[in-house]
Amino acid sequence: MQALIDNLDPLLRALGTTVMITLVAGAAALVLGTLVTIARVSPVPVLRGAAFAYVQFFVNVPLLALLLLAVFALPDAGLIMPLTTTAVVVLAVYEAAYVAEAVRSGVNTIPPGQLEAARALGLRLPQVLRLVVVPQALRAVVQPLGNVMIALVMNSALAATVGVVELTSAVNKVNLVEAQPIPIFAGAGLVYMAIALAIGLAAGRIEKKVAISR
Repeated sequence: MQALIDNLDPLLRALGTTVMITLVAGAAALVLGTLVTIARVSPVPVLRGAAFAYVQFFVNVPLLALLLLAVFALPDAGLIMPLTTTAVVVLAVYEAAYVAEAVRSGVNTIPPGQLEAARALGLRLPQVLRLVVVPQALRAVVQPLGNVMIALVMNSALAATVGVVELTSAVNKVNLVEAQPIPIFAGAGLVYMAIALAIGLAAGRIEKKVAISR
């Protein structure tokens, strides 16, 4: 435990990076995933096919492979970004596929009668999606989205493999110096657990507040 206390400053900075990656990538994944869901339920075959291909690609390709590809291949293609930015972008597009699947399951909970009523009132498709479908779908899948965010927190540790100094990377560096793996990595594990529990509790409270009575 003393090893953690002696290196508290760099560990806290690394924890801040982990939290920042989670928040930014999570927000981007939520927006992108919702757009992918809209494309999947749209009446345009091209959009449905593209959204389906997007989801299938990212849920079947390892995140580590995507991170390595982005870090080493994108510069060769002329697209150079800071490592942290690259990690955030990759995590966002990766987790967006899981967000899309979660939101699509929420769309399936909407009674068909509501969609028919919306069309009977003269609402156009964009209005039906914006006013009826998306709000109800998001309210129905708060807990699954919370689980996606928890997975994002855990997946952010893979950013260490491409040189991002987040919590896992900082803990590993401290262990190389202090050579006390049990207290150091146990402490890091407790931090990740605390973040996951906080997300889970927050999702549970939000779910109760926005629950739809059928």
